[in-house]
Amino acid sequence: MKKPADLSGPLPEKLIILQQMPAAALSDCKNKYMLSMCTCILCACSLQYSGIQRKKFISAAFPQSTVLCLLHTAETEPDEKKEEIMETTYVCGHRNPDTDSIVSAMAYASLCNTLGDNGYIPARLGQMNDESSFLLRRFGFQAPMLLSTVRTQVRDIDFDKPPQLGTNVPVSHAWEMLQDNPAINAITVTNEDGTLYGMITAGGIAESDMHAIHAPILHDAPIFNVLSALEGHIINSDDDVFDSLSGEVVIALPTPGECLRGVGSDSVILCGQQSDVVEKALAIHANCIILCQSDLAEQYRGITSQTCIISTPLDAWRAARLLYQATPVSRIAARKEDLVCFHLDDFLDDVRETVLQSRYRSYPVLDRENHVVGTLGRYHLLRPKRKRVVLVDHNEIGQSIPGLDQAELVGIIDHHRLGDVQTGYPVFMRNEPVGSTTTIVATMFQEHGLMPGEKLAGLMAAAIVSDTVMFKSPTTTPKDRRIAERLARIAGLDLDALGHEVFSASSADKSAEVLLGTDFKEFHLADHRIGISQITTMDSGHMLKRKQEFLDVMEKMKEDKKYDMVLLMITDVLLEGTQLLFLGDQEIIRQAFPDSEVHDHGVFLRGVVSRKKQMVPALALLWG
Repeated sequence: MKKPADLSGPLPEKLIILQQMPAAALSDCKNKYMLSMCTCILCACSLQYSGIQRKKFISAAFPQSTVLCLLHTAETEPDEKKEEIMETTYVCGHRNPDTDSIVSAMAYASLCNTLGDNGYIPARLGQMNDESSFLLRRFGFQAPMLLSTVRTQVRDIDFDKPPQLGTNVPVSHAWEMLQDNPAINAITVTNEDGTLYGMITAGGIAESDMHAIHAPILHDAPIFNVLSALEGHIINSDDDVFDSLSGEVVIALPTPGECLRGVGSDSVILCGQQSDVVEKALAIHANCIILCQSDLAEQYRGITSQTCIISTPLDAWRAARLLYQATPVSRIAARKEDLVCFHLDDFLDDVRETVLQSRYRSYPVLDRENHVVGTLGRYHLLRPKRKRVVLVDHNEIGQSIPGLDQAELVGIIDHHRLGDVQTGYPVFMRNEPVGSTTTIVATMFQEHGLMPGEKLAGLMAAAIVSDTVMFKSPTTTPKDRRIAERLARIAGLDLDALGHEVFSASSADKSAEVLLGTDFKEFHLADHRIGISQITTMDSGHMLKRKQEFLDVMEKMKEDKKYDMVLLMITDVLLEGTQLLFLGDQEIIRQAFPDSEVHDHGVFLRGVVSRKKQMVPALALLWG
């Protein structure tokens, strides 16, 4: 049975005793100590009680100035229940997004979140065009997040989040944590700002311990660490102050003749009931005397000496071994410079390559500020958790987000032809022959008995007007007009006025390269690879004044991307047709549109306003 705690010693001893007192005794503790911040943190980390018990003790036992730091340091217990975080699902439109792609992603994410499937986030795969930017500002929405890839990253895997140690924590505490958590291979050691200092393992501790057998020397071990490891207390006068211990560790056994022969002042001497050893050690001014299971403590209590005298209930052999474990973990930890680290944004493919070329069992994981967030091992790479994705307004890999093959495809909502996206498992898919994906999403709102808010309804109406070119596109259906009118009524808008706002929003003063890339799509028809850009405007004549500028950029695109043909559709809402500029085989355009006159890389196609329904099918018909 343990002896009652003795609180009569000086400040360092009281700290160690408080660390080892049972929780019940702590609740009645009336002693309050003005300790340094580092001491408080050490004490809070060492307490082996529940998080609630720690907080109660800290608030009662320490000054208010240290409470916030301690409450942050006293981490919650690993077995406490934590609120489960809903999985994130990204709702993505196609690359070079148009208004329908942006708005249908936002609307579908809103619908899912409203129905309780939280975690749906709308995303865009490129910069928005002027029309989309104008409409989002018009109805008071922020642009969806820009997503560049859904390749699996370190942040997607369930890596370990073991406790972290400060640089001054004793090795003994690190060893206890590793023994109490067999699943943990290593523990990260962090600087005060949370950045990585190094990593400590059971093997590293064992190696250091074996080295101490051949070189039994203690180097600047903090006195608090020593007292904690030995469960001891200093018996010197309160006026004697000791910060650390150093010297050769000597166990003084009873011997005939003079004791401590050959032992110098730079020594830490362990003895039992040998008063002659104590007197000789005091005479040679040894750095420290450790009284092991000895009654001599009372004889020397309160002595003033430059030699630190410690009393411990441990035997000499065990005390000698534990002395080395009082060393701060920073002394034996593998330093950051010698470790392989990964960041949350690193791609798992790259991580695997690095892991295969290294020999470590555990790797620190850092965030963008280089703060330690956890560790990962080889087994974490076996079954990574993939990002969840819903595709809207497209279903072709060439138009979708990079890394789709590494993601978990949850669903597809589209109004285009079926493309080449494949899955190894069933997914939710909704594909309807309507003029806008937003029409489909609005229908899903109705089917669930829901109605979008006034601002979202106005934005959705604008997206339908945009994608159906004010209902003049051949892809337009009565359902598109009916849904758009219902949404306009909810938002209190006039559709005709809204249409003029939509198509007046484009900025014609941008560079030809930007205008061509804003709504550009790539298609593979038989063995032909073509790129088609579309600009919808209410003044095609103004655009045609820049014809040569467009053709020059198209020529460069054709050469760089090895396209067989590049087309620019300048669709005029008022003329209800398209001024087509093209580079490639002129005969193909003549055969595809025999009723139109082709000249100088251009042709006006009356009634042609849809890339999906008119342009692509006409070319596909020629090429099979």
